[in-house]
Amino acid sequence: MWIELLCGLVLYKVLRMFFGNDDVLDVETSDFNAIFAVATRLEKLYGGKAYVGLRIPDADSGSRQNIDLVLVTKREAVVICVKNMAGFVSVNSDGSWLCISEHKHKEEHHPDPVADAKRQALVLEEYLEQRGVSLPEGYLSSKVIISNPKFRTLDPDHFPPEVIQYDQWVHLKPESKGVFSGWIKGAFRAGKKDMQDSTHQQLQSVLSTAPMWDRLELKGSKFVLGEFMEFKGKHDDLQELQYIKRSKVGQMVVQKTSMFGLAPTKLQVLYCFRDYRTEGSSSSEWKEVTVRSSTEVVFQPQNSKKVRKFKLSAITSLTLSA
Repeated sequence: MWIELLCGLVLYKVLRMFFGNDDVLDVETSDFNAIFAVATRLEKLYGGKAYVGLRIPDADSGSRQNIDLVLVTKREAVVICVKNMAGFVSVNSDGSWLCISEHKHKEEHHPDPVADAKRQALVLEEYLEQRGVSLPEGYLSSKVIISNPKFRTLDPDHFPPEVIQYDQWVHLKPESKGVFSGWIKGAFRAGKKDMQDSTHQQLQSVLSTAPMWDRLELKGSKFVLGEFMEFKGKHDDLQELQYIKRSKVGQMVVQKTSMFGLAPTKLQVLYCFRDYRTEGSSSSEWKEVTVRSSTEVVFQPQNSKKVRKFKLSAITSLTLSA
């Protein structure tokens, strides 16, 4: 029995060495996964296009304004701040939030997310005007969506109407003719006239080429937003990957990975060159290379001082912002 336990421990250590600490990774990706889950559901419910992980230049502060996502339809555009908070949450008199963890009883103070979302909408509107997009009055709004089922509050009425709480979020339903129903009318300000096609197309073009965080998609539908740094690995593999730079490449897709990543087998990597003759990246010019599955992507997650390394065998795709 002791031999079996020892062998099991050794196998566990070996798997951890190749796969990394999934528990830590889950914590790091949970907020990003929540943003992408909200974006996907909004697109399915109300159509339109959700732009995730924007980094909009702010002329006043001289820095970049991070925006979780912007949902764009013919009727409106909504800047959405996604909160993946768990615990008992209350609103202070100044609009800030106090979150107390259910298990650790740890207090966390968060700046007013409603005010943050409104600020993000103002920065985005100024950026769009600078790029020649004039939005109709009232077309752009901002909301806060609570995506975590473990979000608790003793007095939900104290939250401003811009906050879509979890029980409201899970019961959202689309309505015919594209009109939001019930309480959502007040939340997303529906019932407006459709935007002109030319302006709508121009808005989508600007948002699709706006500064964004790089996007790393891992196996198991896990996402990480942040900044791609470099590749690490054998010299010949790095030579094959030398053209994957944001100035040249828009997306990299990993195919045919080896089982478990234990053997020094190789995998295929497809990447598309940017086509600056059109807006954004073009998928018309793909190149295929073959490299070792142990080759690593060095990535700096958003809002983290820690640089992480991900093996190509654990990656589905890497999207680089222009």
